[in-house]
Amino acid sequence: MSHVPPVLEPPVLPEVPDVRLVALDLDGSLLDDDKRIHPTFWPLLDELLARGVTVCPASGRQYATLRAQLGRDDLVYVAENGAYVVRDGAELSADTLARAVAHDAVDVVRAEAAAGLDVGTVLCGKRSAYVERTDAAFLAQCEPYYALLEVVDDLRAVDDDVLKVAVYDFGPAEQGAGPALSELRREARVVVSGEHWVDVMSRTVDKGAALRAVQDALGVTREQTMAFGDYFNDLGMLDAAAWSFAMDNAHPQVRAHARFVAPSNNANGVVRTIVAALGLPQP
Repeated sequence: MSHVPPVLEPPVLPEVPDVRLVALDLDGSLLDDDKRIHPTFWPLLDELLARGVTVCPASGRQYATLRAQLGRDDLVYVAENGAYVVRDGAELSADTLARAVAHDAVDVVRAEAAAGLDVGTVLCGKRSAYVERTDAAFLAQCEPYYALLEVVDDLRAVDDDVLKVAVYDFGPAEQGAGPALSELRREARVVVSGEHWVDVMSRTVDKGAALRAVQDALGVTREQTMAFGDYFNDLGMLDAAAWSFAMDNAHPQVRAHARFVAPSNNANGVVRTIVAALGLPQP
């Protein structure tokens, strides 16, 4: 079995790109494994914005969570894997999931749980996220991603526009919840978005589609776009950027898909790569 050596330094690019838009996945990319943002990101963010570069956090996380974590409105937020996009504090676009399909996903997870799979569902709406499983272990997995989270008796009774259904599998999602939910693929987009998470969304939801819509709104081209990601839900976003970087810790298929590989999320790879690629002062 071949061993891929770690990427310790930012890649050397063939040129200094004229980047006008930087899209950043959070978990596994900008955030380290302890879910922290490196302190050097904040001066880099100020520098990018001062140079007229739009910064676009693009995540499966809820918009309220992203806004609380980044703490500012002068960014373009791609939330819920592209289902919800906010620019300057106002909704730019929303691509909702048909309620009947959301209910089907809830039913699948309930059946799998009854059969012994250790899973739980988050119904992600515009106003809030909702759960009906209430044990501490499950809520501990949800709360970092959903600043607005309500416990309800019945997810099927929730009255909100549904952006996605997120399913947490305490085992490997590629082997458990992912295959279980694959029956919904004729009606929805089903993506394994992390080691333990599976997202069920509208068939047209994708980080890449959202990023292309942002490019159109800003008048920015693919050649002026840089993107960083680590998992399957980032593939479309990486394709939408001429300067695409998989993190060194990325899933092997994502690592092979991107144009370049950046140092890992635990090595501050996003910040170091942007600084090196654009020839910026060290923050």
